[in-house]
Parts: sequence; structure tokens; C-alpha cells
Amino acid sequence: MQKISLPQKVENLLKANPNEKFTARQIAEQITKIYAEDYKEKRANPRFENDNAFIQQIVAEIGTHKKPILKKNLHIFCMDKPRPRLFWYDPDNINNDISFMESEIVENSDKPVFVSKDKVTEHDLYPLLIDYLKNELDLFCQRIDEKRSKNSYRGGGNQWLHPDIVAIKPIDKDWNNLIRTCVKHGAGQRVSFMSFEVKKELNGSNLRKSFFQAVSNSSWANEGYLVAPSITNNIEQELRMLSALHGIGVIILNPEDPSESEIFLPAKAKANVDWQSVDRITKENEDFKDFIELVSTYYQTGRIRQRDWNKVKR
Repeated sequence: MQKISLPQKVENLLKANPNEKFTARQIAEQITKIYAEDYKEKRANPRFENDNAFIQQIVAEIGTHKKPILKKNLHIFCMDKPRPRLFWYDPDNINNDISFMESEIVENSDKPVFVSKDKVTEHDLYPLLIDYLKNELDLFCQRIDEKRSKNSYRGGGNQWLHPDIVAIKPIDKDWNNLIRTCVKHGAGQRVSFMSFEVKKELNGSNLRKSFFQAVSNSSWANEGYLVAPSITNNIEQELRMLSALHGIGVIILNPEDPSESEIFLPAKAKANVDWQSVDRITKENEDFKDFIELVSTYYQTGRIRQRDWNKVKR
């Protein structure tokens, strides 16, 4: 018998329990029991240290497939706030508050997302952050590898030059072509540039260095963010103060389920891009140059090829 897709499994479970709200974890626990034969091979994969690791992988896949799940049946609803996210099936109502692009639907559910909090490294966080930014915020991202910089600024200077992840949000993606033409000839801004500095942890000993690294590395962009899986309680007040003063946002990234990450403090958006700084980074780093080339292509054609974005080079 042919295996059915993850969105179909979720739909079947929700339809069988109308108006009952489920977290992604509750759905994962249920469908792995109902469709145990489908998951037999995946459960045996040695990358999962225990059953909890396996369930967390399915939870992450449900988060990644949120749009296809909602598209599968308009009677399925999702509430993102407050966390945890809840899904349910309402036979008497239709979800009219969703829009989709076919190219954004993910069919392959085998992509490994789960990372144990105990073993997470900063590099592990890059693809997880990209998953979150792509699937939850509709951003188009690129990883900027410091190893591809010319190292013109010695003594760790590159740490203060460019961030770990950059992204754009195409403001005009769904605009009418007439509006795009008006903005193009009127020198209006068609994309928003975003910058993300990733840390394994934020605590009292590294907060200020990490924060001002994000300030420096994000000075060129419309919005800058500092990202970490955890922050210690004693720095929250100072973090809020620094964010209010300098406009840097904070994202708490959940490595076990990127879809359950949250924008802890929103960034203060700047109206203009610092093109002089962009030029400097472009000359210094090949990854950033590739990023700017993709942005330039979008400006010229108005099209984004999905395969060019959201990749982490190993």
C-alpha cells in the first residue's frame, strides 16, 4: 500500500476529531501510532537517539508543512499565538484567512530538522533559523560564511563586518504590475533587507559583545536581529534596554522545532539601506556578493527562483 503524505495524515486525524485542538506534538504522537508501518523505517534511523528525538523530528516536519496542511482542507484552522501552535478541524466553518503559492509547498518530509539541545552548535542553528524564516516569515535567506571573506580586516575584524544570515522580504511580490512599474520608476523600495547574527547562547558574559556585534553587522540592513536558542533570565531587562536603544530585534530559536521559535523583541525597521556598507561587504565576501547578485536579478526580472535561496553551504 502506498504511503500517504504528512498533510493527508494530519487532515485524517483532525477530521476524525472535529473541533478538538491539537498541538503539533500531540498530532505527531497520534499519527506515528496510527501510521506506525509508514514510520517504521524512519523510526529505526540511528540519528534518533531515542523515541523523543524521533517524535521531535515529526513535530518539526508538521511545522514545516503548515501551509500544505492548511491548503489540504479549508476546514482546518491553525492558531499561532500564544504558543504552542494549535491545529483543529471545524466542519461548520471555512478558513478564508490564508493565501498560498504553489512553489512554497514542501512535499519532501524526510529533511532532518531535529537537533538535540544538549549537542547543538552554532552551525547547527543556521539551517534551523533559515527554515523558520522561510516557513514562518516568508523570507528568502542566504548564509554568509566568514571563511569566504578576504580577511582584509585582521584580528577578528570580520566578526564585526557581516552577519551569519541575510535575507530579503520582497515587499512587491504580490503587487499589481502597474504598481510595480510606478515604484520602479519612482525609485521606491521593493524589498526589505534583513540581517541575523546567530549565537549558541546569550548570557551575562557574552550579551554585550554579541549584541554590539549584531549592531555592527546589521548596520547596512533595514532590520537586524540577534538569534539564540536560549537567554538567561538575568539578562532580559538589559536585553530589552539595548534593543530599545539600538533597534536590534531578538529571536529565540527552538532547535527541536523551528516552527515554535518566536520573535522575542521585534527589530526597529530603518527606512533606508546603507548602500556604501553594502558595497564594502560585497567586495569583502563572496557569499554576500552572491546574495546581492540574486537581489539584483529580482530587481531586474521581478522573479525569485526558489532553488537559489534558503541554502546553507557545508
